[in-house]
Amino acid sequence: MSERILITGGLGQLGSELAVALRERYGEDSTIVTDLREPANDLPGPFYQLDARDGTRLHEIVRKERITRIYHLAALLSAVAEARPHDAWSINMDGLVAVLEVAREVGASVFTPSSIGAFGPQTPKDFTPQDTIQRPTSMYGVTKVAGELLCDYYAFKYGVDTRGVRFPGIISNVTPPGGGTTDYAVDIYYAAVRDRRYTCFLQGDTYLDMIYMPDAIKAAIDLMEADPARLRHRNAFNVTAMSFSPEEQAAYIRRYIPEFEIYYDVDPVRQAIANSWPNALEDYAARVEWGWQPAYDLDSMTADMLKTLTERQATGAL
Repeated sequence: MSERILITGGLGQLGSELAVALRERYGEDSTIVTDLREPANDLPGPFYQLDARDGTRLHEIVRKERITRIYHLAALLSAVAEARPHDAWSINMDGLVAVLEVAREVGASVFTPSSIGAFGPQTPKDFTPQDTIQRPTSMYGVTKVAGELLCDYYAFKYGVDTRGVRFPGIISNVTPPGGGTTDYAVDIYYAAVRDRRYTCFLQGDTYLDMIYMPDAIKAAIDLMEADPARLRHRNAFNVTAMSFSPEEQAAYIRRYIPEFEIYYDVDPVRQAIANSWPNALEDYAARVEWGWQPAYDLDSMTADMLKTLTERQATGAL
């Protein structure tokens, strides 16, 4: 049976590009995109406006479209969640409960992304293990830990095939980021091409894990296609591709744009969040249990980002 896939939060940074990849892999009609807001432009393929917390409406769409797999991406990200903690709890948790309940009723599998935000100040900072202490100090992190545990509960209690990864910062040249602590790592490339300078909201020596969007999409698809018999973990696997600081990223940009300059205007809220996260993850479990292997490092990602954005600028699309 071919997969019938639904994405919640499908107009966001990850969802918009994941939908394209899923349709390429499973067929143009395979993937249904939903989001709380309406698309700015016409989207290829089916779209429904949906608040993921609305379990009744979600159930109607899942039944109508005969959905077999759900990528649940609807969430408030770290910086936005910290500014709106009550909304973050409602959206991030009530939405997940609605998705898991529908999946339990119809027998669908569920991918729910967690994050490096699920860790906290007491977590080992370097080569953070798959299984370690998780005591986050942000509302975003609290919802991610709770989400991991809830997905495990539905797997063990009801047999729902739940899976997830702990994403680091995701860097894309297609869709702008949506309020995360790692947004600087995307914005810096746009600023480098447009202005040859960037003002960063984190300190220059702040190390965080990152991943390029093609690898993030590959991780989401590969995990859901993995043999369940190999999976000792489910929710959620550490994945990473690189760890770097703003100063280090700027140095790599100067390989291609020598006149690029970086300045700093530190945002204390996002800096505090970043300080509570790991410097670098250890992703051994993902590599062993389902063959995780990133294709991009900082140099190859920087070259691809700058090439793509420069070409877009030349056509007036940047």
